[in-house]
Amino acid sequence: MLNAGSSNTKSCRYRLGADGALVEIARGKTENGEGSIEEVVAQLAASGGEPIAAVGHRVVHGGQSFAEPLLVDRAALAGLRALVPLAPLHLPANLAGIEAALERLRGVPQVACFDTAFHRGRAPVTELLGLPWELHEAGVRRYGFHGLSYQSIAATFARVAPEVARGRVVAAHLGGGASLCALHGGRSVETTMSMTALDGLCMATRPGSVDPGAILHLLQSRGIAVAELESLLYERSGLLGISGVSGDMRELLASDAPRARLAIDFFVHRIAMEIGALTAVLGGIDALVFTGGIGEHAAEIRARVCAASAWLGVALDQAANARGDGQITTDMSRIAAWVIATDEERVIAEHAVRLLQL
Repeated sequence: MLNAGSSNTKSCRYRLGADGALVEIARGKTENGEGSIEEVVAQLAASGGEPIAAVGHRVVHGGQSFAEPLLVDRAALAGLRALVPLAPLHLPANLAGIEAALERLRGVPQVACFDTAFHRGRAPVTELLGLPWELHEAGVRRYGFHGLSYQSIAATFARVAPEVARGRVVAAHLGGGASLCALHGGRSVETTMSMTALDGLCMATRPGSVDPGAILHLLQSRGIAVAELESLLYERSGLLGISGVSGDMRELLASDAPRARLAIDFFVHRIAMEIGALTAVLGGIDALVFTGGIGEHAAEIRARVCAASAWLGVALDQAANARGDGQITTDMSRIAAWVIATDEERVIAEHAVRLLQL
């Protein structure tokens, strides 16, 4: 499986066991700049010792057209390329992975799996942007992202805590990209990201929610060009823009620079705000789940989010939070908080197996 992202490329190879279960046999991660996508595909092909039966790919945006895993050929790529303006930071990398695999592994089925697909089926009101209806019909609407991660969390949570997982859960995918998802019975009810991966929470280099009037001000009064605005919003905002230090949470936590602390404060503040909003949408909350690079590894961030959510009945177990695995709240906590590692690659592999009936 190939997860070619904006900052790194993850790869994982599985074989089907005798019982039909997926068995992981190789896994890798390459930071962009350390090696080409072609090299990653070549390494994936060389691992495992058996011919590759199929390759699954993460594709961030499916637009209106793609709501299910798709068998990709050269013709289908044209439809995917048309979506690049909706996710200019991610889709070029996603498509480069597919193109490299098509070239290197000719004849091997390539399956695209969409981050937006998990959020299909929500109430119609959740897709609206408050713009004229004709724009909504043209695809200007709220889609939601990190769907493969949330699908992974929903499946894992259903195994480890089935009674709680059937209830009202807010899942927090916190990493370089960050969002929250309200789940009820393991299905997406609402999410913080919108038409693009710029909306919602503050992220490493993306701002999250911004007053549309601020964008108009930059275009009209500051004379900023559209290309520069795109760079500003995707590459120079968020934690990096506020702190002036880094977009990497590990570096911010280690820094004593005042603006680094301010950036962390804002990150936590926005998460706490959105947890409250999603709790209102769900009509209450039974569990909070942390995942993603920050969610799984930054104990301080989890502790601060839980402290800000104490009004909901979250009572953190400090020792469990320091371990960072499984339930991290006390037995007296009204709301269970968990840390669950996401596994988007396994979800992609499962989609490929089902689609191709392997």
